[in-house]
Amino acid sequence: MNTLPGSNFRQMLNKVPEVTLFFWVIKIMATTVGETAADFLNVNMHLGLTGTSVAIGALLLALLVVQLRSQKYIPAVYWVVVVLLSVFGTLITDNLVDNLGVSLEMCTMIFSGALAATFIGWYLSERTLSIHTVHTTRRELFYWAAILFTFALGTAAGDLAAEGLKLGYGISVLAFSGLIGAITFGHYVLKLDAILAFWIAYILTRPLGASSGDLLAQPVVNGGLGLGNVVTSSLYLMTILALVAYMTLREKRSTSRVN
Repeated sequence: MNTLPGSNFRQMLNKVPEVTLFFWVIKIMATTVGETAADFLNVNMHLGLTGTSVAIGALLLALLVVQLRSQKYIPAVYWVVVVLLSVFGTLITDNLVDNLGVSLEMCTMIFSGALAATFIGWYLSERTLSIHTVHTTRRELFYWAAILFTFALGTAAGDLAAEGLKLGYGISVLAFSGLIGAITFGHYVLKLDAILAFWIAYILTRPLGASSGDLLAQPVVNGGLGLGNVVTSSLYLMTILALVAYMTLREKRSTSRVN
């Protein structure tokens, strides 16, 4: 879609990475980091929910400006924004539940509605929800809004399944993994629409990441493996950094071949 002359919504190269196995691995790990890093800053660093929210919000805003101003997909910038959105989305839900007393059921409904409204606005404006055509600022703004609400929704839904419904972290991980497997089967075998399958899977990876993060970090007495927030966050962050470094190198090699 071409933008009108003088429009603030400029045309650019697609700003979203190719959806590969690396994409999904980093996405799930980023969601896990969102769960454990928020807990680490809030509890271990004694920043509290408010202090943590302000710090992460400011950092997210700064990096999001860098992402929006770039003309193409830059792996390091893109994935840092994803990780920060994951942390911030978790904090939004935690603030509603812990500070304002909103139930997990209500949070799940609120963010489901917010995500649905974002998709409706995106489609009515752009006539597509495809991530393969995120090449204007307006589409990118819709994209990041959708990502934020998937993280907040996933946190609420993951906590609701693991704690509110008393499924436990391990069962929750298996349940959400099974749902993602069913969506994958539906897409490749039953020919489920690719855009619909992507967004359903993307939403489900958030509660999967939240539940897996809690499974690793929470004490054994609470149903976790007792690794703690520091070990879990560090392990996943190092893996994310390694994969992003590899993707950055591969992107540079691909660009050099084209040129």
